Amino acid sequence: MVLLVLVLFPLVFGGWLWYHVDSTINRVSAFPDYDGRPAAGAGTNWLVVGSDSRDGLDPETRENLHVGAADGQRTDTIMIAHVPDNDTPPTLISIPRDSRVPVPGQGRTMINAAFAIGGPQLLAQTVEQATGMRIDHYAEIGFGGFAGLVDAVGGVEMCLEREMHDTQTGQTLQAGCQVLDGEKALTFVRMRYSDATPRSDLDRVANQRRFIGALADEASSFGTLINPFTTYALADSGAAALTMSEADGTGDLLSLAWAMRGISSGGVVTTTVPVTDATAQRWDKEKAGALFESVNSDQPISADLIVE
Repeated sequence: MVLLVLVLFPLVFGGWLWYHVDSTINRVSAFPDYDGRPAAGAGTNWLVVGSDSRDGLDPETRENLHVGAADGQRTDTIMIAHVPDNDTPPTLISIPRDSRVPVPGQGRTMINAAFAIGGPQLLAQTVEQATGMRIDHYAEIGFGGFAGLVDAVGGVEMCLEREMHDTQTGQTLQAGCQVLDGEKALTFVRMRYSDATPRSDLDRVANQRRFIGALADEASSFGTLINPFTTYALADSGAAALTMSEADGTGDLLSLAWAMRGISSGGVVTTTVPVTDATAQRWDKEKAGALFESVNSDQPISADLIVE
């Protein structure tokens, strides 16, 4: 009897958890049908968005997370995650939020304006037209959801080479190895006004990729997966915090998470769209085009196209 319970419990729990996650995730129509939409390339492309929306955060939570009280929503993070069909490594590409690109109906402006004006659909169209890559899946998470996800896994260890002090918010992260809870993790991934981030947004997006790798490692660790309480907390927090496209499901999300788990170990190529200067507003057209072409055809990326 005990053996039967030990065998059946993981199956029943796993099946129920799969259904719970799939039925809890918020869904949105993210991909408009428009003339000239890029054809599908090799592999699968995700548009991953970190929104600065404060919706659902009470005043105390906003204060604790140090996110202010701005209305509306913009994109603090824009990434393309590419999962290949062949044996080339997955790729995670950061798009600086101040990149000036053509936004349909708005002329050339900062790319995060697309999300503020037209939500996921306008952002997805803008990214597709700017990169020439068709986006297959969409995932978005806000401030509160991100912090909750970090807390659900018990925090994430990061080793900081030097103190990070944000002159805008007054928040400070000490140098050395430490476990960042949701509040401190949000401070880390948003910081760009600091002596420790001299390249401003370029350093910030590099830190964001670094943290996502550490979070993926923690979420997929043996200790997390064998603990049903942690697994449930992670799945429940993640599902409630995520917004995905209507056609996406739990299987798609797990596929992305599994592909991205190798960020910390170098199993995922991570880069920023090549830019012309530290303002990160103007893309290097030649290098950016070569990067997107390589990724879209599942070809190895030349070292000179990778921006740390």
